[in-house]
Amino acid sequence: MKHTLLIKDWLSSFLSLLFPRCCVVCGRPLAKGEECICTVCNINLPRTNYHLRKDNPVERLFWGQIPLERATSFFFYEKGSDFRLILHRLKYGGQKEIGAIMGRYMAAELLSSNFFQGIDVIIPIPLHKKKQQIRGYNQSEWIARGIAAVTGIPIDTDSILRKKNTETQTRKSVFERRDNVEGIFELQHPETLAGKHILIVDDVLTTGSTTLACASCLVDVEDIRISILTLATVE
Repeated sequence: MKHTLLIKDWLSSFLSLLFPRCCVVCGRPLAKGEECICTVCNINLPRTNYHLRKDNPVERLFWGQIPLERATSFFFYEKGSDFRLILHRLKYGGQKEIGAIMGRYMAAELLSSNFFQGIDVIIPIPLHKKKQQIRGYNQSEWIARGIAAVTGIPIDTDSILRKKNTETQTRKSVFERRDNVEGIFELQHPETLAGKHILIVDDVLTTGSTTLACASCLVDVEDIRISILTLATVE
């Protein structure tokens, strides 16, 4: 066994020399233990710290519309920022593993704030099946996988169905975004979620229209509680 581990370590080191893993932000080789993003770039990513603020701007987007327990976005999504590059590679570059890695980073930092306390199930906002076939994966599900790996909270990808393939929300106004997502989600087997605290997970929060449309599917479920977590928000 020890001999096998030594061979694996040697092979890993050899492959790292031939094909060095590089930070997706700065391009420098990653050190041992670093994933996707080097420590320096990770530290410099623009964090919101909204989870430390009661009645933060993300929570205020959903006040009075759903039975909200708590809500936050972890990073700021700024034009020209390093985080924008990371998200672009996640959504359009085929690098789905970035979602899981960022989900783990985010969850590890949120654990000390008790943000996940009492949450029973994680529901990533679903893509329409056609869009998921084209992309090959749902980036929000991969973010949720990273969160689940740290918290141990199970993921549910079956309860909410995206039944309409909508146009992209980019460049749409607030009102156009709301109209674009109206009635696009459908709840399956609501009885399985009765009495549970649900965490809805998405990649980027802009106006909150898509997230609200998804959460609205759950409001009639008996004794439901809803929290929201997105990887980033537009400042």
